[in-house]
Amino acid sequence: MNLPGKHWLLAERRAPLPASGHAHRPLRKRVHLVCFLVFLLMPFTKLMSFDLPRQRFYFFGAELAISEFSILFFSLMFLMFLLAAMAIVYGRVYCSYACPQMIFSEWSLSLERWARAKFPRAPRTLFFAALGAASVLLGFIFTSYFVPPMDLLSRLLRADLVTVGGITGASVTVLTFLDLAFLRLKFCTTICPYGYLQGIVQDRKTLLVAYQDPASACIDCGKCVRVCEMGIDIRKGPFQIECVHCGDCVDACADVLGKLGHEGVIQYAWGEAPGQGREPFLRRIGLRDAKRAVILAVLAGYLTALVLAVALHKTVMVRITPDRATMFTVLPDGRVVNRVRLNLANRSSRPVDVRVWVTGLPGARLDLASPLRLAPGEAMERTFDLAAAPWPGAQELNPIQVLAQSSDQSSPEAAEMMFIMPNRGN
Repeated sequence: MNLPGKHWLLAERRAPLPASGHAHRPLRKRVHLVCFLVFLLMPFTKLMSFDLPRQRFYFFGAELAISEFSILFFSLMFLMFLLAAMAIVYGRVYCSYACPQMIFSEWSLSLERWARAKFPRAPRTLFFAALGAASVLLGFIFTSYFVPPMDLLSRLLRADLVTVGGITGASVTVLTFLDLAFLRLKFCTTICPYGYLQGIVQDRKTLLVAYQDPASACIDCGKCVRVCEMGIDIRKGPFQIECVHCGDCVDACADVLGKLGHEGVIQYAWGEAPGQGREPFLRRIGLRDAKRAVILAVLAGYLTALVLAVALHKTVMVRITPDRATMFTVLPDGRVVNRVRLNLANRSSRPVDVRVWVTGLPGARLDLASPLRLAPGEAMERTFDLAAAPWPGAQELNPIQVLAQSSDQSSPEAAEMMFIMPNRGN
């Protein structure tokens, strides 16, 4: 019989349940740390960053010209589709686990709470000073994705507010400070489009944090509300725009009701339907219907195209074309001259030598110094004469190959063209 005025679960005597084994907040904070370290170190590597002064894009070790549209296109499309696919299958897992805004906002809130607890009489200027130092660091790191870090550091040390790099770094620092000090998690519900996108693309099989209490076990302790950084009550539904599905309320509910011998009533669920026991592996990882299989196939297609584009990328661009402003010229010694235009671009970080030769043209002579040396990032255009004396069997149009090979490539680039000779009947 229930005690008067008490919830039935409080009235019953049950043995406490063992720990659920799902501590979402500690896991999330470890992922936050990994993401922060990646954000911190990536500009100093060539995994993914821009060098706008040199018009270069670094992608997993490959140095690409910004003009190489195909690789940039597939990179951006893959990342965009990956975020959309994550939203469809796993809800707002990106928001809670990997979003820089969430990571730095929660850090700012934690720092503020710690400062108030440890130094209750200290002025808030100390807190703002700490945020200012953090903003300088974060602004520097973010801008380093577009300007080489050493170049940016020199601008910072001389307080450069004249060049584009210096102005950009200062602007990012100010915006970061204002964000950490005042905006923080309000950004997620007022500015960020990803939360609204999630509301559009999710369906009944998306992973959600849902309140499921068919046995009326909730004792209305309110801990799920108190631990929520977004300040919402998950019991009002999983589709609130403020909910980022972080799982803090899941841990809080499991902790309180577990001590009373009952499982938590807030859980991760695929849609709003309660769990149906042990499910097949593919359904447990989110592949619950044909729609998600198609999404995975499209992602694999974009990734394959991106890998192929990077693999087929050549560090030295070679283009060989005939110059037909003059069809041919006959020299006093009887040799015939055709002109050829050569365009080279070194897209690597080291100097290269390019050697040029011709096949299919007996006795050919190239009026071109070979090899040609290109400095890192250098582009070059040369127009040279290709001369040959008439030979037995020569036609008016003679197919030949002009080849160019750089010192860092195992096979040459070949251009097929016609060597034009004068008509023998003239």
